[in-house]
Amino acid sequence: MPTTVLKFRRQLEYNTLRERLFERVNAVLRAHGLLLDKGTVVDDTIIAAPSSTKNQEKARDPDMHQTRKDNQWYFGMKAHIGADLHSGAVHSLTCTAANVADITATANLLHGREATVCADAGYIGADKREALQERDGRWHIAEKRGKLATMDDGPVKYLAKQAKRLQAQIRARVEHPFHVVKNLFGRRKARYRGLKKNTTHLHILFALANLYLLRRPLMA
Repeated sequence: MPTTVLKFRRQLEYNTLRERLFERVNAVLRAHGLLLDKGTVVDDTIIAAPSSTKNQEKARDPDMHQTRKDNQWYFGMKAHIGADLHSGAVHSLTCTAANVADITATANLLHGREATVCADAGYIGADKREALQERDGRWHIAEKRGKLATMDDGPVKYLAKQAKRLQAQIRARVEHPFHVVKNLFGRRKARYRGLKKNTTHLHILFALANLYLLRRPLMA
């Protein structure tokens, strides 16, 4: 049985079946009107990897790196996703080492048909990048926390807070797939060595997460 599972996983990896399966699931969602492609929310999550060198190679995974977030250091990789603005289903996925900036992967997360793109402050300046300047659509990128704190109290600051709260509610939809994969499916850590194998694994997991998130309208 372990050998059969290993061979099946290698077939998924070597024949790029992961992307085809992922796209097939999304094609079904589009056919049911659950992927509208009118807007995209982009975000990423850190997936931890073993940092120990007590292994056969006597070294950490060379595809993984460390990064700092909220005054804490993490070692591993990042899963960058583009989710549908209306349903929250993931339509794009790319994986990088943890030290790669969020903004770097933005071009790979957009399908080009969206009229609106929403992102947190980690993507400030993405709309000005050469690869994205010619894209149509409105960008809604959150301001840095310190900018709002420096504003004088008054109606302008109040409206800015309300706008920020509304944007946060919209962006929260992109957190749902992360919750399913990391909490419900229990995949908080990288399961394999190397980005390629883990990317294969995550394509399957996010395809299943899409089906889980939209199970009720699909069953109806």
